[in-house]
Amino acid sequence: MKLIRFKKAQEKIAMGFLSYIPSEKMLRKLQETIQQYLCDENSQLFLYKEAEDYIGLIGVELDELNKTYTIQHISVNPSFRGEGIGYEMVKELALIYPGYQCKSTDFTEQFIQSCKRKEEGADF
Repeated sequence: MKLIRFKKAQEKIAMGFLSYIPSEKMLRKLQETIQQYLCDENSQLFLYKEAEDYIGLIGVELDELNKTYTIQHISVNPSFRGEGIGYEMVKELALIYPGYQCKSTDFTEQFIQSCKRKEEGADF
C-alpha cells in the first residue's frame, strides 16, 4: 500500500496538495480543512507515497452507520498527473474500507465516475 494516513507532522505537505484544488487556494480555507482532518474522527486524510516522494493526497468522510465513505478531496502532483495515481488512490481506499460504498461530492463526482468506468463491477 502506498496510502499513508496523514499526521500533523505532514501538515505542510498536505496543505501543498490541497492548494492545487481551486476551492482550497486561500490560506484560511486550507487551515480549516487541515483542522477538520486532524480533529474530526470521521474525516480521514491520506498521502500517497512512492519511493521517498509524496505525490498525491485523498481525503474522505466516513459514515459508519451507512457503511459509506465520501471522497472529499483528491489531488496529484502536476508532474505525475495522467499516470493513474488518482485511480490507484481510489482503489487503495476500497481495500482500506472493505464493505463500504464509495460516494463523491460535486467536486469529485466526475473523477469517481471515470474510475468506476475503468473498473466495472468494483466495490467503490
